[in-house]
Amino acid sequence: MEARTIDLIGVPMDSGKRRQGCLMGPDALRTAGLHRALADLGHTVSDHGNVSPAPFTEEADGRLHAPQETIAWTHALSDVAQSASATSVPIFMGGDHALALGTVRGVANAAAQRGRPLFVLWLDAHTDYHTPATTASGNLHGTPMGYVTGRPGFDGFPEITHPVQHEHIAMLGLRSVDAEERAALEQSDVTYVDMRQIDEHGIAKPLAAFLDRVTRANGLLHVSLDVDFLDPSVAPAVGTTVPGGATIREAHLVMEMICDSGLMTSLDIVELNPFLDERGRTAQLMVDLVASAFGRRIFDRPTRAY
Repeated sequence: MEARTIDLIGVPMDSGKRRQGCLMGPDALRTAGLHRALADLGHTVSDHGNVSPAPFTEEADGRLHAPQETIAWTHALSDVAQSASATSVPIFMGGDHALALGTVRGVANAAAQRGRPLFVLWLDAHTDYHTPATTASGNLHGTPMGYVTGRPGFDGFPEITHPVQHEHIAMLGLRSVDAEERAALEQSDVTYVDMRQIDEHGIAKPLAAFLDRVTRANGLLHVSLDVDFLDPSVAPAVGTTVPGGATIREAHLVMEMICDSGLMTSLDIVELNPFLDERGRTAQLMVDLVASAFGRRIFDRPTRAY
């Protein structure tokens, strides 16, 4: 893989859900050696510290959790993502998955400025296709895909001027989808691949087909990697554990295929909650996966420290 310019951007965001701890995610990834892992592969890596939300005043809401704080983060991250993606491959170190409300909006705006379509690869146990009106939990980390595709009901959030087209989205690893999300997705052109399909046919074929579509469209690719894409037996540091997720080998294959394609232009690492980890094993695994996406091969991979 050719050398890339990579910006590490910390997002200590913990407003998307009620269970706290993801604000420690960026520092856990730093401690696990993300910067060094990428630099050792020959990339130019800069750590830009942590983003802060725009000013906000939280108002009591009987149903939604921390909506004003999440809106403030969305404003700030949209601006940072749009700016950073113009000159580098930004890696957004989260933080809960509500950060994608801002990161995907920002890179979509940047893609529109370049006259190229944005594609999104969503690696997650959940579709996160809710709106504020449909989420039963009131947790806004379940709404980013609904927001960036232009679904209605996001009052107070920044306007989506360049929605991500449904046919430009692939969701891999699904195994926990609410009825409202399922009904809406079934009427859309989103590519969604659940774990049964992966069990029966493997993960490489649907991913290769999606990457081929990105190539043919001359698209930009944003990858959003949720810790719960992986099985909790290998990645326990997440508050939304769902058994039956991707194995370490399946996850590395996804990252290696992304690397081979040369298509990825931005990346989210989300829902890492170090408070729930075991001796840093999840943070180290996430660093290993990111390294695979940027060129590390099997024979380059160091022995684990735990």
